[in-house]
Amino acid sequence: MPNLLLTEKCVRSCPYCFAKEYLNESKEHTLSWENLIYIADLLETSKEKYLSLLGGEPTLHHHFVDFVCYLNQRNFHVNVFTSGIMSNKQLDIATKYLLKIPSENLSFVCNYNHPDSSTAQETKQINKFFKTFSKYISLSYNLYKNDFDFTFLVEVILKYDLKKHIRLGLAHPIPEQKNQCLNLTEIRGIAKKLGKQLKILEENRITLDFDCGMPMCIFSDEDIGRLFKLNRGRVKFTCGPAIDIGADMQVWACFPLANLEKRSLYDFNSVNEIEKYFTMKADEMRQNRKGIFEECNTCIHFEEKLCWGGCLAHLVVFSD
Repeated sequence: MPNLLLTEKCVRSCPYCFAKEYLNESKEHTLSWENLIYIADLLETSKEKYLSLLGGEPTLHHHFVDFVCYLNQRNFHVNVFTSGIMSNKQLDIATKYLLKIPSENLSFVCNYNHPDSSTAQETKQINKFFKTFSKYISLSYNLYKNDFDFTFLVEVILKYDLKKHIRLGLAHPIPEQKNQCLNLTEIRGIAKKLGKQLKILEENRITLDFDCGMPMCIFSDEDIGRLFKLNRGRVKFTCGPAIDIGADMQVWACFPLANLEKRSLYDFNSVNEIEKYFTMKADEMRQNRKGIFEECNTCIHFEEKLCWGGCLAHLVVFSD
């Protein structure tokens, strides 16, 4: 599912943000109608009907609602990554038009930080967003500290009747830049802490999906069994090209690696060509070392592609 950046502006400055390198280059680029239509045509030709809109904060784009409605009319399923922080005016416009779109064709993934890290006004706006678009929303949470607790996520899901699903990601490092993220030793400790959190998810039947870059070997067979049952048979430990398309029509594999390899979207004729190119680049990066841990080099699960050896950005930045 390709990601389209509508704008480089954001309403937050998260300490773990792994898009900083790209977002700091300029605050002026916003996706034009001309470029949106070109991208939609490319995706349609590629038989790709799912796409995500992000930023920055995509709802800051002055044509955000128009873009979503246009893509919906062209039968794309649109997934919006957002902080949930919208002005009252923008929320009113979104409410008027987007609630007409079935939830099967539109979804929001809200990157939800702990309320203690938000202002009272931000929390108020996020809660309005939850109340208005509840049936469309699932939560996303990024691990950037080694102490975490899912209780506040579960409470919000139940209070606002959001989708019973959490997207759990690792905050990825940025090569040649600094942001807050877990080192390799801390990553090894995730499973033990996560195991203690699974009970509250199991009790409330809330599924947990890993974003890319989560290594399989940090979990015991018992952990994986619990995750398998919790997620109804779906557990992934992949790290493939996400395919991010910027408002300036540049394309790259993923935000953490954006400053290492970018190409013009016009260099490609299909999404498949883009994926093949960045998969080749990823394979080149793994020639000397397959994964983030030394044992990845001899791991049968890596060979069988059950696990992809963790995040490439971690491989570039850290070593055991």
